[in-house]
Order: sequence, then C-alpha cells, then structure tokens
Amino acid sequence: MFSTTAKKRADFLRFETTSNMASVEEDFPRGGTAKKLTQGQTKVVRSEVDNLFQSSEQAETKKRKGEGKDAHKKTKRPKTGKGESLTLNAEAKCVEILHIKNLKEGTLMLGCVKDVTDFEVSVGLPCGMEGFLSIMNICDSYTKLLSEQLDSADTEEICSLQHLFYPGMVLRCVLAKLDVGKQGSLSIQLSINPKLVNKALTSSSLKAGMALSGCVESVEDHGYIVDIGINGTKAFLSKKAKENLPDELKVGQYLTSQVEGVKNDGRLVHLSVCPPTAARACAESQQGWNLANLLPGLLVKATIKKVTKHGLILEFLSSFTGQVDFLHMEPQQTSSYLEGNEVRACVLYVEPSTRLVGLSLRSFLVQPGTRLSHAPAAGERIGEVVKDCRMVAMHHMSGAVMELPDKTLAFVHKNHLKEPNNPSNENRSLAMTEHTCRILNFSPMDQIHFVSLRKSVVEKRFHRYHDIQAGQLVEGTVSVLIEHGMVVRLSSHIKGLVPRTHLSDILLKNPEKKYAEGMRIKCRVLSVDADKKNLYLTRKKALVESSLPLFLSFTDARPGLVSHGYIVCIKDFGCIVRFYNDVKGLVPLNELSSQPIINPEEIFYVGQVLKAKVLQCNPDKAKLVLSFKAAGEGDTEEVANPQFDCEVGQRLEARIQKKSVTGLEVAILPDEIRAVIPTMHLSDHLSNCPLLLESMQEGDTISNLICFSKNKQNIAISKKPTVRWSLEQGVFAKDFSEVTVGMQLIGWIKNIMPYGVFVEFPHGLVGLAPKSAMTEKFISSTAIGFQPGQTVMAKVTNLDEEKRRFLVTLKISEVICPEGDVQTRLINGLQERRAVTEMLAMRENSDLRQQLAALIVGRKLKLTVDTVDSGARFKSDDLAGATIIATEQQVMGVDLTPGQKVNAVILHVDILSSCVHVSILPKLVAKKKSLAEGSKYTATVQHVHQDFATISLGDTAQLTVIQTSSHLNEVFLSESDKLQAGMSLSVEVIEPSCQELQGLALVSWVFGSPKRQVTTFKSWTSSRGHCFGDVVRGKVRTVKPASIQVTLEDGSTGSVHVSEVLELEKVSPGSFPTSTVKVGSEITARVIGGREVSSHRFLPFSHPKFKYNIPELTLIPSKLDEKDFKPVTAREKITGYTVGEEITCFVSKFNPTKKTLEVATHPCVTMTVDLLGMITDPKHSCHPEKLFKIGQAVLAKVVGVTSAPHSCRLSLTGVHQLEKGGVTLGMVTNIHPQFGIQVKLPFGNMGTVAVTDLRDAYRPNPLDGYSKDKLLRCFLLGDQNGKWQLSLRPSRLYPQQSKPVKDLEVLSVDHLTAGQVIRGYVKSVGEHGVFIRLSTSITGRAQLQQCTKYMVKDNAVLSEHLTLNTLLTTKICSIDKEEGFVHLSLLPEDTGKPDVLSETPGLQLRPVGEETRTWDSKKRKKRTAPERVQKQLESHVTKKAKTDDNDSGVEVYFREEEDKREKEPKSNSVKVTPSPAGPSRLQVAAGFSWDAHLSSLKPALAAQEGDSSDGEDQDESKKPQKKSRHELQQEKKAAEKALVQRETELMDPSLRPQDGAAFERLLLASPNSSLLWLQYMAHHLQATQIEQARAVAERALKTISFREEQEKLNVWVALLNLENMYGSEESLKKVFERALQFCEPMPVYQQLADIYAKSNKTKEAEGLYKTMVKRFRQNKAVWLSYGTFLLQQGQSDGASVLLQRALKSLPTKESVDVIAKFAQLEFRYGDPEKGRTMFDKVLTSYPKRTDLWSVFLDLMFKHGSQKEVRALFDRVIALSVSVKKIKFFFKRYLEYEKKHGTPQTIQAVKEKAVEFVEAKGNEAAN
Repeated sequence: MFSTTAKKRADFLRFETTSNMASVEEDFPRGGTAKKLTQGQTKVVRSEVDNLFQSSEQAETKKRKGEGKDAHKKTKRPKTGKGESLTLNAEAKCVEILHIKNLKEGTLMLGCVKDVTDFEVSVGLPCGMEGFLSIMNICDSYTKLLSEQLDSADTEEICSLQHLFYPGMVLRCVLAKLDVGKQGSLSIQLSINPKLVNKALTSSSLKAGMALSGCVESVEDHGYIVDIGINGTKAFLSKKAKENLPDELKVGQYLTSQVEGVKNDGRLVHLSVCPPTAARACAESQQGWNLANLLPGLLVKATIKKVTKHGLILEFLSSFTGQVDFLHMEPQQTSSYLEGNEVRACVLYVEPSTRLVGLSLRSFLVQPGTRLSHAPAAGERIGEVVKDCRMVAMHHMSGAVMELPDKTLAFVHKNHLKEPNNPSNENRSLAMTEHTCRILNFSPMDQIHFVSLRKSVVEKRFHRYHDIQAGQLVEGTVSVLIEHGMVVRLSSHIKGLVPRTHLSDILLKNPEKKYAEGMRIKCRVLSVDADKKNLYLTRKKALVESSLPLFLSFTDARPGLVSHGYIVCIKDFGCIVRFYNDVKGLVPLNELSSQPIINPEEIFYVGQVLKAKVLQCNPDKAKLVLSFKAAGEGDTEEVANPQFDCEVGQRLEARIQKKSVTGLEVAILPDEIRAVIPTMHLSDHLSNCPLLLESMQEGDTISNLICFSKNKQNIAISKKPTVRWSLEQGVFAKDFSEVTVGMQLIGWIKNIMPYGVFVEFPHGLVGLAPKSAMTEKFISSTAIGFQPGQTVMAKVTNLDEEKRRFLVTLKISEVICPEGDVQTRLINGLQERRAVTEMLAMRENSDLRQQLAALIVGRKLKLTVDTVDSGARFKSDDLAGATIIATEQQVMGVDLTPGQKVNAVILHVDILSSCVHVSILPKLVAKKKSLAEGSKYTATVQHVHQDFATISLGDTAQLTVIQTSSHLNEVFLSESDKLQAGMSLSVEVIEPSCQELQGLALVSWVFGSPKRQVTTFKSWTSSRGHCFGDVVRGKVRTVKPASIQVTLEDGSTGSVHVSEVLELEKVSPGSFPTSTVKVGSEITARVIGGREVSSHRFLPFSHPKFKYNIPELTLIPSKLDEKDFKPVTAREKITGYTVGEEITCFVSKFNPTKKTLEVATHPCVTMTVDLLGMITDPKHSCHPEKLFKIGQAVLAKVVGVTSAPHSCRLSLTGVHQLEKGGVTLGMVTNIHPQFGIQVKLPFGNMGTVAVTDLRDAYRPNPLDGYSKDKLLRCFLLGDQNGKWQLSLRPSRLYPQQSKPVKDLEVLSVDHLTAGQVIRGYVKSVGEHGVFIRLSTSITGRAQLQQCTKYMVKDNAVLSEHLTLNTLLTTKICSIDKEEGFVHLSLLPEDTGKPDVLSETPGLQLRPVGEETRTWDSKKRKKRTAPERVQKQLESHVTKKAKTDDNDSGVEVYFREEEDKREKEPKSNSVKVTPSPAGPSRLQVAAGFSWDAHLSSLKPALAAQEGDSSDGEDQDESKKPQKKSRHELQQEKKAAEKALVQRETELMDPSLRPQDGAAFERLLLASPNSSLLWLQYMAHHLQATQIEQARAVAERALKTISFREEQEKLNVWVALLNLENMYGSEESLKKVFERALQFCEPMPVYQQLADIYAKSNKTKEAEGLYKTMVKRFRQNKAVWLSYGTFLLQQGQSDGASVLLQRALKSLPTKESVDVIAKFAQLEFRYGDPEKGRTMFDKVLTSYPKRTDLWSVFLDLMFKHGSQKEVRALFDRVIALSVSVKKIKFFFKRYLEYEKKHGTPQTIQAVKEKAVEFVEAKGNEAAN
C-alpha cells in the first residue's frame, strides 16, 4: 500500500518534472532500496493507484484552475483525504488529433525523415504535421566539428546530412522553436540534440534495459562514445555491440540504443544496438519511467480503459493515461478494441506542460523490424485532384476520413473541410454523397494521404512548381519590389520573380510608380526549375500577348517559324536573342536589318522584344541562327498559333459547334480547339458533301478527320479520304522549298479563273494549272471542266523560285493513280452514303426512313402497279408513303396494268426524297447466277445518279454499283461523255461479293469503245510509257549536281543520274560530270529504268518489258551504241566488285547526324561511307562535308562485299585494309582505367591503347585529356585475336619530328637490364607486392619489403596510396628471362625518389639489420676521443643532438652509407681523430667533412695576415727561417687570438656566412631553420648556380622535421619562386603539385598566386584564383585575396561580381565583414566613392557596428573631404549605442577638429558633446 509519504511525493511530482521513480522508492519509510516487492505486492499497488487515479480527475481540474501563487502551499496540506493529488495526468475528455496550434516548445515527438537537403532535414510528424531539423540542431559534437572544419577550409571530410539521415528513418525529436511566417503560418523547428531530448533523465535514473536515443560524439579504437545528453554520464557503444549496423558510424550519427549496463552510479553506461528484427522489449515501470522522462518511441503494454468514437483511452506503466486517436488505430481491427483488452502501444508524443501522452497501435510502429515508408506505395500523387470520393467518418474536433475511388483512405483536417472564412457545416459535408478533393501531402507517421475539400484549393490552377510549364500565361499578385526585380505570388506557396528588365517593354527607372503591393497582374512564364523552386516571369506586353509559336526547346524552333524573343546580349557580330527556358540563338550582323548596320548597340537595346525567324537550328548542338530581317519581310501566315496543339497531318476527332452552308465550325477534342471543315472537304465525291452536311447536327462527333492547314486565323480540317491518305503516306510537301519538278501531289480545286484553275494542297501550298494543262481535250472555257472542291491529282511541271510559284498539270496522261484507287474511292463514297442514310433514319425516328435504310441495291420487292405512264409507279404495303418508280427503259417489254402484282429489283434508294428506283425487266428479276473472280462480262448501265451508276452484269441477273468517273481528274465536257442508262461496258470481277458494298460485286470497267481505255493503272501503263532499252531524244530542262532533268519529245520527263553522263574512264576525280551538259541542249538517251512519281521509288531495273512513266536515262555513248543491251541489277553490280578494287563513285548526300556520306556508282546502287573511311586528318572531323560536294566524282576502294543483304563497304582514304606499322585515324569508344583506351578503327576494326603507349613521357594521370568520340592518330603495333594493339607515342607517329623519348618503349624482357631505373604505372597492389606495368606485355613486381622503408602490416596501406595507374620510378633488381619475371625496387636508395609512404603519419621505420648494430658498437668504442676535440664538435652539434630522439626518421637511408664513409682514410690535418658520436650522421646528410672544417682554421689565420697569394705563401714556406723565442711567443699569442676571433664569428648568429662550408656548419646546428636554408639557396643563386639551389631546397625538404610545417612551407615557397624565375612552366607546375601533397593546400595556392601577381603573370594568377574560390569557397581570406588582386589590376567591375559570389558562398554571419573588407579594398586600390557607398549600405543595416564606423572614419580621413568627414562624425554621434562608445567618437571628433578645423568648429563639437550629456541626463531623470 502507498503510504502518506508516497502521496505527498506524488503531489510534489505535479510540479517538479525532473523527479523520477527511483527517487520515490528512496523515500519509502519501510525497507531499503535493495528490497524488491513481490509479485503480489505489485498487483496491490497497481489496483490502489488505479482507484486513486479514477477518483482524482475532478480535483486535478480544480487544481489547474486555481494553480498560481498558492501552488506551493498546496503541497504542504495534511496527509488526509483519498489521495487525489496522486494523479499524474488526467484522462482526456475528448480524443482528438494533435493540432499545430496546440503545440508548445519542449514537446517530444516521434518523426520520420521525408527529405534530406544540404542544411536541413524535413521530418514528417504525427497527425500530418511537418517539421524541419536544422544542421545546427543535431548534437554539440557535430556542431563543433562543423565549425572546426569550416575554419580550416577543409570541407571534404565533413559528413553531410545525406550520410547521417535517410528517408524513412525514425527519429526521437523535440520541438525546439515555433517560427511564425509573414502570413501567420507556423513553422516547426525540431532538434534531436540528446541534451534536449533526454533533458529529464539523470545519471541516477538510468537503468539496464532502457531504450535511449543519442548521437555519436567521437569514434574510438574499440567503439564509439555516444552523447546521450546526461551531464556526468559517459555512454560507450563497443564495435562488437553494433554488429547489426553495416557501415562505420560517424560523428553526429543518430542512434537508438539499449542500456546494457550502468556502472559507477550512472557515470558510465554501456550501450548496445538491438537488431531490428528482434522483438523490442516493452518499457517497464521498474526502469524508472515516469511522465517527466517518458520518451517517444517507447513500447509499452497498455490496457484499454475507454473506447470512444474518436479514439481510445489507455492505461500504461501502472499509473499513466494516454490517448490513441483514430489515425493510429489499426483500420482492420477497429471493432476488436474492447475495454479491458491488453495491447502493445508505442509512445507517439509527450506534451510536458499538459502531460498529454499520444500513443499509437499501428503495426508499422508497434511491430519490430518494420520500416516506415516515406512515400506512398502507389506512387507520387501529391497535387492530384480526385473526384467521386466518399466521406466515411466525421470526427468533429479533428476532421473527416475519406475513401478515394481506389478504396484507399485519406484524411481531411477540420480546417480543410471548408473555406477559411465560411461557417462550419460538418453534417452537410457528411450528407453529401460525392466529394472532389485535392491530395495535399502524405504523412509517413500516419501512413495516410492528407487531402483538402476547399473549393479554392481544388480549383487552384497551380499547387506545385511541377504544375507550371514555361510559356504559360499566369495571374498573380505583386508581393514585393526588390532591387533586381519584382516578386509575384501565384498562390500561397508559389512565387516567381519578374527580373528588372522584364517589368515592362522598356526599362523602368521607377517601377514602384507602376506596381503596388497587392496588385493583380498577368504574366507569362519564362522558365521554371521545379526542383530548385525557381520561377521566372515576364511582364513584357509583346511576350505576354504574343500569338506566335513559343520556342520552349530547340526542337520547337523549326526553320521558317517566327516567334517573339528578347535581346539578352549585343555584340559586334550580332545580337543574342533568348526565348523560353534556355533556348537562345544568334542574329548575325547581316540579318539584323535590310539596311546595313555597323554598330548594333546604337539600334538595339538589351531587353528589347522583337520577332525573329529561324534560319537554322541544330538541337543536338543547341545552336540557333535567327533573322530579324526575314521576320519583318516574310509573311507569318504559315506560322502555327501557339494555342493550336494539333499538327498538319494529325488525325483528329471533333464536335460540331455550328453548321452553315459553307461548312462546319467544330471543336477539336479533347482540347476544344476551334477549327473549320469546309463543305467541299466532307468527301471526295462532291455529290456526297450536301448529303453529309444535311445529316449532321450541332453536338455530333465526327471522326477520321485530318488537319491539312493551319495559320494564325484558323485550323482547316478535311474529311476527304484521299487527302487523308496522302498526308498519312507522306505524299505532300511541307513548304515551297520541298516542291520539285515531277513531284505528284493530291489537292483540290480552290478557284477557277479564265486562264486556268488554282489547285490547293496541304500546308497551304497553291499551284496553278493553266488552261492548256487541265485536260488532253481542248476546252473553250475553264468553267465547264472542274468544280470547286473537286479532289485532283496534280504533277508539278514548272517552278519559279524567285516568286515562289509553281505550275501543275492535271492531264490524266501526265499523272498516275495508285492501283486500286478507283475501287477505294467507290467504297468510301458508298460508305458515306450509307452513313447518311443511317443517321437520317435514326435521327427522325421515322418508320418509313428506317425501312428505306434497310433497302439495298439488288434486293427484290413484291409491288403493286399504281399508275402506268412512260414508265410506271408502284406502291407497297411495307413502304407506305414512299415513291416507287421505274423508268421507261426498266419496264420495256413488260405489259402492266394498275393493280397488277409484280416482282421488282431495287436499282437506287434516295432517302432524302423517299424515292425508290426499281426495275421489272425479266433478265434482272430472274434467279441470280454466281460470279467468279476475274471473270469478264459485258455490263449494261441501268441507272445513273450523280457520281454513281447501277449496272447489270450480262445475263447473271446480278447488279452492282460503279463510279461514273474512272479517274479523279476526269472531265466531262459534254453530256455524251458521261455514263448514261443503256450504255454497254466491259467489266472484270475483282471480288464477287464485297462486304463493304453490302454483298455486291466489286468490278473494274472500261467503255466498250477503244478510245476510252486509258482508265485504270494497269491498262494505262500498258498503253503508254517507255520500255527498257528505248532510245529517246529530248531537251535538257534543268542541270543539278547529282542529276539532269530532260523533257522528251512526247512531253514526258526523264532523269539522268550523275553516273550515267560520261564514260567512267573520262571522269577525273573531283570533277562534276553534270557540269558538262548545258540547259537547253538536245540530247539522245537510252532508257535504263524508271521510278514511281508518288513515292519516288526506283522500279526494278531487271524488268526490261515493263514500261516506265518517268524513265531513267543514260547518256554514255557506249551504252547508246550497244546492240545487245541488257539490264544490270543492283545485286549484279555489287557482287561484281572485288576487295581492294578502285572504283569511281559520285557523292549523293551527307548525313550530318550520323556523319556519314552516301555515294552512288549507279542509279540503283547507293553505298554509305562512315567518318573514319572519309578523312585522314582529325581537324576535318568537324565539317567533313566541306571535303565532298554533291555530284562530285571521288575514287573509292572496296573494303568488303556482303551477300546478305547485298551491300558494299567503301573507303575514300586510299587504303582498304589496316597493316602493321601503319598510321590510321581512330575514334575513342571507351576509356577503361585497367585496359586503357578502346578505339574504333576504320573498316569495322577495333583496337586498344595501353597506358604505357599513350606518350613518350609518362604523366601522373595518363588517361586525362581523352574523351569518348575523340579522334586520334594511331600507330598499328600488331593484330591479336582480331583486335589491334595501338600506340599514340609521338616517336611512333612522327619519327622524323619527335623529341628525345623520356620513357622508352619496352618491347621485350631482353631490352631490360638489372640496375636500370625505369618508370611505370601501378597495375595492382596485392599480398605479393606491387605490380607495375612497364609496357603493354611486361609487368614487373616489387615485393612489399622492396616498396617502402616503413613497416606495413599488409598491403592495405599501400593500396590506399598506390592507386591504379599511379606513376612510379622503379629500379630493376633482377630479371628471370626464362619465366619473364622482372623484380623491382621502389626504395628511395634505389630510385633516388622519396619513399612512397614518406608523408604518411604514424608509420614506424623498418630496422636496417646487422649493419646498424655493428655501426652502433663502433660508435660506442670511439667515444673515448680526446675531450678537446669532443667539446669543439659539441659546440656545433648541440642542437641537433638534442633532437635526435625525436627525429622523424626520414634520414634512415643515410645511416646505411656511414659505415662506408668511416672506412675511408682520415685526413692528416688534425692529429686527433674526431668522434663521430653525434655529427657522423649529420655529416653525410649535410654533405661535408668535419676534418676539412677544422683544418680550415689555418687558412683563416693566413688571410688575416695579408692578402698574399697562394703562390707567395708557397714560396715563403720553402725558405725555412730560424725565429727567436720572442717571435715564437708572439706568433703563438696571435694564433690563439685568431682562434678565439674565429670561434666568436662562428657563434655569432647575425653574421651571414660567406661560403658553402660556413652554411653547412650552421645547418648542422639548426637543421630546421628555413631562414638558413633560404640564405644558402640565395648564396647559390648569386653565383647563378640554379641546379645547386634546387638541390639545397630538396635537401631542406628532406631534412626539416615534418612537425615544422611553417618552416617547410617557407622552403616550398622559395622553391616556387625559384622555378617561377628560372624554371619552366612545367617544372613550376610539378613543384606546385608536390607542395600541395605535403602542405596545407590553401597557403600553397595563396603563395603561388602572390608569386604570379608580383611577376606580372596576371593571366596565370587569375586562373589560379578562379580555382581557389571554387575549392576554398568557404574561406573568407581567399575571396578577399582575389578581390585585392582584381582591384590592383583595375578590374573594379570584376571585383563587384566577385563580391556577390562571395556573399552567396560564405555563411551569412560573414557577410558584413566581407562587404566591409571589400569596401576598404575599394578605398585602397579602386574607386573610393564606390567604397564609401558600400560602407553606407552596410552601416545603414548594421548601425551599431562601431568597429566599422571607426574603420570608415579612418578611411575618410585619407580619402574624403573635411565636409564629408564632419557629416560622418555627425551621423556617428547620433547613434543609439552605449555612452562609452559615443564618448570615444566625441574624443576623436575633437582631435580631428583640433588638427584640421578652426576654433569655431572646435567649439561646435564641444557644444554637441554638452547637448548629448544633457540629453542623457534628462533620460535618466525621466
């Protein structure tokens, strides 16, 4: 049982949220903390708590109302009562979802990552809310890491948010801040910082089994320290405990882990990461969870306490109450939730102030191992408008649940059930059967779509940026005017920018006068980037109201189209015009105007809108050539209107809007585009057009339409089947440029004039058929021939290119109909009539018309004779009201009396007049005989009606229908020419029973008279045309490069191919054979074939008996004279070629897309030559067409002939096969780091270039500079298995011109010798060593111990540093020629190069073996040298000896050499042998002998005595003189004095050495002094010893300790300076690249830039700075350095642009300082006025930055006038900053006036100071 103490403690918990269950247990009066309750006791406690909890709801409510000042007094109440204060959180009165307006800072929630960007993470929260996690709210360690790495400018190692978070990841987060936007919208700022999430936990409350969230704080050797946000507690996660996490964890990584153990009272916690598939344990009350520290994501066992309509009330952890809203109940289990049931729940959110706990029962949160889906399984549907939705349930406090048509559920928030200002009417919404909604979002935490029923949202045109397309007209509201334009808001969350130049047709100086905030305006979309949410609009009237087509992509800009564009740039060579998206083109200077323009800037201005016509467009290269001139002169009638989506030739469906006599106005479906169908375009049969017009009504839908023309005014549509066929089959010309003589087109009669008829064709083309070309017969008047609208076939006879006109002929003999055309038109015409009949019968609902519609020709009727006249009239009971008649001819020979019953056969039914024409002739009503296909009959015309006639077939009693005209162009000049009843015809049955003719026979027919037999295709071709071999004469009409057009004597046209003009022997390469023929000349030719007119397809040349209407001719004399002239087929021609044969061919066409050339050797033989078979020089690859002109004769070699299919491959380069040792062109197809470059070679071959065969001098990155499709000259080394081995070495390609080869080509192992130093590329690194590619076929191996002098455990370290194709210098140790093995060494002592791991920290040197131990023992023995010499040595090497222990180990190589040097004979100049204990190692490293330096003291003495020469000294020494004792003493004293002076000089650091020996001595003492090394280098440079200076620098870099970074950098800078002054560009680049490897990159870049700038290499400096600002864009110093450089070069505008870039790249907090620095630079190097303006702008925005005011004042002292300085002081002293700062500025003001002013101005300053003090005093008093 709970004691009263426990009750008091529970009461206290209501206010102290930091307490926990552990502390409660400590306050129990009975039992210790170690004593555990039994299971029975636990149950009793829970039941008691339950009772108390239920009884205390009222008290809790009262307490909240009265809580305030007396809150603390209530805790001291006596312990009486029922314990109402024990309640920890009250039961909710009504379950509702979590609303954003109820959120408070500190609310803990479970979230799911939706999207990850560079700087923030979008997190889906419960109940459809969305929050944002900033990069600064991860954890303290990650924030610290970010700031450190940003300061160090090394951004490569920063672990981005994309590495830490992924969509679908579940997070425990806390609401850090609620931001309010401009329009009152709330933005949720989240944090996962463990210090905030686990704020309520303490170290004492941690228990094993707890599930905590945290972030990785640091990565250790055996695991990770995890930040769990609890002060004084360290959490550790071992690497063994994270086996389930696949990747290496990084600092800042979010983890949910389980406490495995707690040590040292909570100061150390061991964590483990549970496997996701294992069952997560539920949180228990023994673990110390309470309302204060309850965390989202915890699994709890709960009991359903109450079931409501809107959710559940649960009890969990003994004493807590939580709610489950309807969104988090399992939809399938809603009915199974009953009071008292136990369930597993997941804590969803905890609101600490109200203590509201939200739980979830959804399986994806409760069941372990399930992963949340951040996107719906059915795909992205956001923004979609869904109709026919049903409302399933209404929750008054939350919203409604909807069921979409696909049975998925969606949720409508209560705010989206109605418009914002409308009153709520939820019952009405629930009563509606159907709703239309728009999907707003998908909530991953609720796994449901959120939708809106607001009409304004549903009908909104744009919901996302993805809904907007470039070129659209949009309406928006002006939001704000900014410096570079105007922001326009299209919807609540879509806004676009109107750039300043697009605010009007002209540039507005004061746009605020035209536009005001809130104004509604109309714009057109220029471009949109939905992913980046960038939208650009225009307000230019010419663009907004333009009716011309829009160029949204380069494919839209077809040549000939005209559109509005705006000028973005004006150059000397023309104007650059931009359209929509990124489509822009050039208007050259000569196309700007019809008048000559010298300076375009004087005529045009940027932003000007003009019409531009497309001259050329290449979409692949994104190149566009435009013309203003052509757009102004040309007619834009043909240009498509942008609102018309249909294209000419597109099949359409339309709805009739309006019907008139002239035609139909229709709306094209589905876009309701207005169009017109003229009446004459309803059918090919003019008699059917009125019938179709009559039968159609407004609202009817018509199909099988085709667009044949469109312009600015309208779209014209046709229903003519023949026109539709021509457009779909491609038998048309798009514009005048495609019209050629001889072309056959299908059109219709547009207009009839006295001199001829105008024929209109698709695409608006119109040709004239003169009176003489209308028909073969003479016509007196054009009016009696054709009818307007009649469909005709025309053939182009003449072109007038200047006036863009052409003539056509309509003569039947000139044009040719496709076979079956007559029958097809008959079927189409009868089907149209049938459709009219059915429509009329159905529409009028008349029994008679329905009965008439059922009648067909040939059906028999039983009739009663009504009256008999010249013919007869009948009646029928079945056809009451119909007129049934028979002509005199149809009753001939039959006696009729009224009332007589007769059998009749139907000839024709006219449904409009309800008239039926019949016949009662016995031969027609007799029993029908069957017909056979192909059988011929003599037919009789029985009835003629307009375009159709009914005929009877002989004595078969069979009737059928034919057309009255057998050709589209047939003209009847008199009635006698037309078909009439009684005429006889010859017919042939094509199909005995045709379904399309309702079972009637389909026949072809001709008149019985032979004069009329030119009707069908077969009969026509058999009677006319030229046969193979015919010799014809004619006159040359036109001469083109590839062909000649000839008018033959009979008026027909023939063609001569370029290959048939001259004998091949007479054709010289490069000539144009057709140029030898003149226009108008008479020629004799022979027919060798022919072609079709409609498709221009060549007919087979192997049919000599076939007759050709457009003959193909030859002019070759030998063929004209040949008697036995036989046709040659393409197959025979091709198979006659042999490989290697040289043939003459002629250029036909160049394909720019495929870059192939088509050549012909014969009219029927065309072959293709690819690019590699055309050219031999790579520079011709861009425009190979310039080498070959159409019609030009070229020599080609046959490469190969294939039989299936028959084709031939040619080469125009003079060779037909590749040979070893030759040079050829190749094209790069693939670049593979392992194998090299794969190259496509001519004639279908492939080859490979190894990395060792790319250059004569190897480069570090061998494959750089090569790209796909690049053309290369290749040397053919050899052919292996069909693949060529190639070489790109200049020594191979240009043996005469090549430079000396640095890296020789190794052809075999025999060319290698042991001890040779050679370079190669790393092929691979393995356990057995480093494999190095020495040539294509030879690979050497360096074992691990021969690779480096450092100790490496395995090959992993080497693999990191020696990547594929790393260039290395190696030495050949040995060669096994039998096996072909080459053993290599990479050690520095062998190669003379630095160790491959020399710059790798943390590696230990490998012991050097027995030699080192022997040398050490010798060293110890020699330490007994006399003390005097020992001290002398120590005076030089003291500093070095001290640093030996900490040596970097770089000089181990030199130790191996010292044993050899010690064995060399010692110098005799000093009697005592010096000890090598310290300096012996330095001796070798420094490169000089100690003995030599000691003996050099004597020459120093001699030098002091006089400047006598060496010769004089020698002469004097030859004469021994006896000296007195006094002289000997004096000489001894002088020697000692000289020795002391010499020692003093050596010890003086300020004395600069004068020779190399002195430098070496000093360097022994101070090996890490870069100053000494630089002085040594300068010493060599003074003597112009460049190489020695380089060697000193290299020694310095090896000698200076790696810890002395600055000292090493100084040497690198000196070496860069040296190479810049005395070296080449390549040597400087190499030193620079090395310096970057060994030093911090940023200082090296900066130093080289300074070197370039000082040596006036501005171009190189600028290039380097551009690289720097890309690589170190987060470094402020780089931008300032670049800005300084630009201003020093006088590029003020460039500096301004750079400043804008810097502000975008650098963090916002740096902006003010950067602008201020740039302003200072402007004062110093640029324009002071500009600098003053920049300071003004900054200080206006940041007036309290007194440091900037001080800088500004200092600059103005130097550069400003006194008046300006005083004005600036007046501004400063008026600032609202602290008195102390103002006092400082007053002091400076006074000093300035004392120095530069007058007594009056000084007094004025003092008065201002007094006023300021008084004003402050008054403020203080008030």
